[in-house]
Amino acid sequence: MSLAVITGAASGIGAALADVLAARGTRLVLADVDLGGLAETAVRTGGTAVPTDVADPAAMDALAEHSVGARLVCLNAGIVGTAVGAPWEVPPEDWDRVFAVNVGGVVNGLRAFVPRLLATDEPAHVLVTASLAGMAVFGGGGAYGPSKHAVSAVVQHAAMALAGTPVTIGMICPALVATGLSAEGVAASTVAEEALDAVDAGVFAVVPPQWRAAVIAQVGSVVAGRVPVSPVPDSR
Repeated sequence: MSLAVITGAASGIGAALADVLAARGTRLVLADVDLGGLAETAVRTGGTAVPTDVADPAAMDALAEHSVGARLVCLNAGIVGTAVGAPWEVPPEDWDRVFAVNVGGVVNGLRAFVPRLLATDEPAHVLVTASLAGMAVFGGGGAYGPSKHAVSAVVQHAAMALAGTPVTIGMICPALVATGLSAEGVAASTVAEEALDAVDAGVFAVVPPQWRAAVIAQVGSVVAGRVPVSPVPDSR
């Protein structure tokens, strides 16, 4: 039976990943700062709960030490922040915390897990929860979108650095998901199933099909020197 690690496992996509993996017979190490939600996920899935603040490098290193033998590491933890306005409307503490969790959580996870995975010289995978907001720029959103753009860049950089090794990395870039971060959107269980199917298929990034043309068009506008506008999905 294989072992997987999931950060942000107390709710949302993290909890859904735990449910799907448990149903597939995977042993789980589950991490979050929400102790109540973490305990509920652990009881439901039979996983081991390890309270962890992903923004703390030492805590992530301790999580990796607790997860010897893991072949799948899901760096999923993320927050929106309290302010969702223009960049100058977001207070400094919001910028700091959102980047500490969303970007720092990924970087700390890579630092803690990747050298250990490489040392085993066995196939392993790192799955990162990015966001559609990290592939395209939307009006508003505060620090969340910029943090997810940084996450996307980190994952692409890591993929290049891991080329030719038995360790692979990929990311999911969902649009609105019905989680603690949003009352609307697709079911977290659907996102989790699609993400794990993509891992099995060797797909690097999962972007919702209806948003792909909009992402490409916005990048094209910027490259052409035009001021970008908020993207809209393909209605077909």
